[in-house]
Amino acid sequence: MKVLIAGGAGFVGSHVCHELVARGHHVTCVDNLLTGSMDNIADLDGRPGFDFILSDVASAPTVETDFILHLASPASPVDYERMPLETLSANSLGTWRLLDIARETGAKLTFVSTSEVYGDPLVHPQPETYWGNVDPVGPRSQYDESKRFGEALLMSARRVNGVRATIVRLFNTYGPKMRLDDGRVIPELLGNALAGRPLVLHGSGSQTRSFCYVSDLVRGLLLVGLDYGNDGEIFNIGNPSEITIRGLAERIRDLVRSDLPIISTDARVGDPARRCPDISKIQARYGWQPDIDLDEGLRRRSPLLSASASRPDRRGARRRRLRIRSASAIETNRTFTTV
Repeated sequence: MKVLIAGGAGFVGSHVCHELVARGHHVTCVDNLLTGSMDNIADLDGRPGFDFILSDVASAPTVETDFILHLASPASPVDYERMPLETLSANSLGTWRLLDIARETGAKLTFVSTSEVYGDPLVHPQPETYWGNVDPVGPRSQYDESKRFGEALLMSARRVNGVRATIVRLFNTYGPKMRLDDGRVIPELLGNALAGRPLVLHGSGSQTRSFCYVSDLVRGLLLVGLDYGNDGEIFNIGNPSEITIRGLAERIRDLVRSDLPIISTDARVGDPARRCPDISKIQARYGWQPDIDLDEGLRRRSPLLSASASRPDRRGARRRRLRIRSASAIETNRTFTTV
């Protein structure tokens, strides 16, 4: 099958690309490298069945495809606070463009949304039927509200244009290819621990999260994304095992065998008090559930972190020559120098 992955050079997207290529599918990865990195997909260069197109999702070219997965958006607080307008564009104009491609090609589109659409939830755990408790103009609204708009746009396009489309709401995910300066809690705490710095909590640490290892998440995402039979449905994907952020810091401290202090700083504005998925729907439909628990995932993750793993520039961390198709030259293969 042919699969178009928007945002395929990012953290989750690159894992999706690798898994699909390993399964023998033809993958077209579209990314503007705003938060993604060529390092994440460099080993796929030259592999049969993999193409990379350097393009913003809002101007992605039409390519023949059977399935589209839309992961193109800044997804960490550091990134979407730094790039609010780009975040809004990716989930609005970008979603609109991918819906046009889906309509032109007959492909099914899966919009990768987020648990942030539930806001600071009053229902726990959060099922897909929960409408959320959100602040539409707060400091996180560029991400939360653009995802909510993308969901609404998707469902409207189904009703008006007959596009086949599905929504998945991802909860906290971690694993290889996350940046140390990503701003999400696991790389932040692990990076500090490995560097011998105090583990800093935003607030008291009593807020809860649940963490899904990326390989488990990708498995669930592809079960949904490659299924023609779930048109119009919404699925939560995440690990339902809940832990406080202070408890997470203590586990990470134990993992690195240190007595580093755990200290608190000001809470982030709009940070939800609790977040945990109800995954009964995807369990019933596909038999999916996460296999890797938090302790095992942290053990897998920690050796892959280094003090130099920081934000890449838009072309990747090392100079190399890669075969890239640009959106403006889609009919020909051109070689670009990435820096």
